[in-house]
Amino acid sequence: MKYAHACAVLLFVSVCFRLFAGTPETQIESVRSDFNPQRFDFAIESGYLLGAINAPAGYEIGAEFLTGRIRWGVVDSDTWLRGYHQFYVSVMGEPIFRGIENYYFGFNLGFRYNFVPRRSRFAPYISGGVGGGWIDSHANIPGAQGQDFTFNILSAAGISYMVNDHWKL
Repeated sequence: MKYAHACAVLLFVSVCFRLFAGTPETQIESVRSDFNPQRFDFAIESGYLLGAINAPAGYEIGAEFLTGRIRWGVVDSDTWLRGYHQFYVSVMGEPIFRGIENYYFGFNLGFRYNFVPRRSRFAPYISGGVGGGWIDSHANIPGAQGQDFTFNILSAAGISYMVNDHWKL
């Protein structure tokens, strides 16, 4: 009987030690712990377009974009190509300040590559895409758009500045 009590106490103590001892912490460090850009970006973009090629009816356009970007690839290397790819969808509204037409509304799909140097808040980028849009065309005026639906090609290059982990300029 003493042997059974001793075994029961020993089993109880070992279970208690197992329950309260915890588990050892494992230190797993991600390979990309210092470089993990956001999976999704939302941007409000603005620009001013000046066109002098179609004289005397040159265009001045205020471009306003709402853009959603999804990261789809990361290049984590020690070269100048370190950065990440993004796929983007933009909707745009463009009042035409000077020109034959008055407005343009459209959409754009494209790709963007962000070059991200180590230990820098500045990130140069290049992007390009295609889309379509609607304009108030005037087919009877020479030099104007001949139809309301148009295709567009957008390209851009620039530098973004990371203010903190959630805001970029």
